Amino acid sequence: MKLRIKGNSLRLRLSQSEVQRIAEHGRVEDIVEFGLQPYQRICYALQSDAQAQDIHATFENSTITVHIPEQAVKTWAHSNQVGLQKDQFLSEEKSLKILIEKDFQCLTPRPGEDESDNYPHPDAAVGHKAAECAN
Repeated sequence: MKLRIKGNSLRLRLSQSEVQRIAEHGRVEDIVEFGLQPYQRICYALQSDAQAQDIHATFENSTITVHIPEQAVKTWAHSNQVGLQKDQFLSEEKSLKILIEKDFQCLTPRPGEDESDNYPHPDAAVGHKAAECAN
């Protein structure tokens, strides 16, 4: 699972096996380590949540967790739907944009990256070429 943070936005991109894992087991997570101590890492997770009414994110104990209603996970995982998104209201002036997507293979190969578990790019079948792949 890839995590992209820019300003007040979170973007998670999942491979085919990760989408299958959240559909079957309810959670996918990964860790970024900045050192050897437990407090020197950030965990990020996508959690299927039977109690959630809508997509929302929390940050507690160095863990970013994006919660998705259980039914939305099942629908998304077993369909051609690419992504889910939600603007999480924080205040009158602020919101957190959350985007969860299936990760596609790039149209142009990128050295050193294994994209074998990513979804086939929809444009690959029609022979489109892209200068680069968006991260």
